[in-house]
Amino acid sequence: MPGGKLVVVDLRLCEGCLRGVQVSGDFFLEPDEALHAIDAALEGQPVDADEQALAAAIRTQLAPGVMMYGVSPEAIAVAVRRAIDPYLTRQESDA
Repeated sequence: MPGGKLVVVDLRLCEGCLRGVQVSGDFFLEPDEALHAIDAALEGQPVDADEQALAAAIRTQLAPGVMMYGVSPEAIAVAVRRAIDPYLTRQESDA
């Protein structure tokens, strides 16, 4: 994230979709429950969803008035792609 904020995404890939998504980091959300909405927005997204699609899914799921400090839907989407892409590259090279 620009400005040095940490965004961490833990997830599993199952049948071409994101599962068990948990976003964390040194950012703040108001209300705190918005983090659950972000996780839910990413849950079930296709493995090949690009950053724009992931960010759009997050924005759609967030309630009006949610404040994000030190993070953005785009930054979270980048973290998701960074979590997925090395795994997919390894899979392709093993095939």
